[in-house]
Amino acid sequence: MEKFVLVIHILAALGVIGLVLLQHGKGADMGASFGSGASGSLFGVSGSANFMSRATAVFVVIFFCTSLTLAYMASHKDGGGSVVKAMATQTSTTAAPADASATTVPATEVPAGTQDIPK
Repeated sequence: MEKFVLVIHILAALGVIGLVLLQHGKGADMGASFGSGASGSLFGVSGSANFMSRATAVFVVIFFCTSLTLAYMASHKDGGGSVVKAMATQTSTTAAPADASATTVPATEVPAGTQDIPK
């Protein structure tokens, strides 16, 4: 299911990119008089703007919905989670040593690496 949503997400992203690049900007009227005016002849001048803007809006909504769906799927995966929680459960499941005094450091012992520190 995740791969299907990912494919739809990529297609929507490519659709948004393509449609945005094909649309005329607000200042394109002056540039259209120098040879690029034929691009609006398929749907008419106002028809292409309406079709392109509506199609862009549809692709943006699809992209937004698939983004949210992929984020939800990623956060609710089995096996995922916090590294801290995984370490806490790992240390709590290990057996405690039989002699607790063997794991404590005597108060008179100096930790390694601190002998060379000048006072």
